[in-house]
Amino acid sequence: MEKTSFTVECPCCKAKLTLDAELRAVLSHEPPPPRRSVGDLGAAFDKLRTRSAAREEAFKEQLRAEGDKGKLLDRKFQEGLKRAKDSPDPPPRPYDYD
Repeated sequence: MEKTSFTVECPCCKAKLTLDAELRAVLSHEPPPPRRSVGDLGAAFDKLRTRSAAREEAFKEQLRAEGDKGKLLDRKFQEGLKRAKDSPDPPPRPYDYD
């Protein structure tokens, strides 16, 4: 009996595929070995520290924006109230046109 399957390694990612020549199908797939994204541990810690600092800065900015949100909404309300008082006619209602 002749063996009809063979294994091929991907040159890009080093994944291994087991192929059947007779059926022309992939029988199994082994994922590539995990690659390190950083060369050494010190660089990895530095990368994590910069990400942590960026997250902390974004959080503080959102906290400041949330604190000013009440003032912003109050000013918008006062401006709308002022425009409503200055306008002699009430705004048109779409259902009154029928």
